[in-house]
Amino acid sequence: MAGEEIVLGPLPKGITPAGAGTKVWNVLGHTYFMKAAGETSFAFETYDPPGTGVPPHVHPTQDEHIYVLEGVFTLYLDGEWTTAGPGDTVRMPKGLPHAYYNRSEDITRGLFWVSPAGRLAQLFDRLHDLADPAEVVRLSALHDVEFLPPGSVDGA
Repeated sequence: MAGEEIVLGPLPKGITPAGAGTKVWNVLGHTYFMKAAGETSFAFETYDPPGTGVPPHVHPTQDEHIYVLEGVFTLYLDGEWTTAGPGDTVRMPKGLPHAYYNRSEDITRGLFWVSPAGRLAQLFDRLHDLADPAEVVRLSALHDVEFLPPGSVDGA
C-alpha cells in the first residue's frame, strides 16, 4: 500500500471511526484495517471472505488477541481445533502455535491486537497486494512471524 512508512512511538490518543482504518492492507484475500499502532500495541480489524485463513504460525515475541465481531473463526490453538463467534475473545500467548480460518459461507470480522507491537505493521506494508505465498512466508520470518511447515498440522 502506498503511503507513509509506519514508525512506532507512543500510542496516539484519538478515535478510529467504525468502518475505517488509518491504513488498509490486502493480504492474500484478507483486508486489514489498522485501528491503532504504538510501541506497546498494534490493533487491526480483519475482513475475511469465506475460504480464507492464516496457516499455523508463531509470534515468538508477541501476545496476540482476537475479539470476534462477526461470523465464526475456526482456530488452531496449540494442537487443538476450536471455534469462536461474535463476542468471544481469543488469547494466543507468545510462542503458541496458532491459525485462523473462515470455513463458513459468510464473512468473518475480528479485531486483532498484538503486544508489544513489534514489526507486524511493517510486515503488512510489505505483504500488501503480494500474491506469492512463499514470499509471504519468507518476509514474515524477517518480521518475527514464523510459519510452521506445510503439512505439520492436521486439518490446516
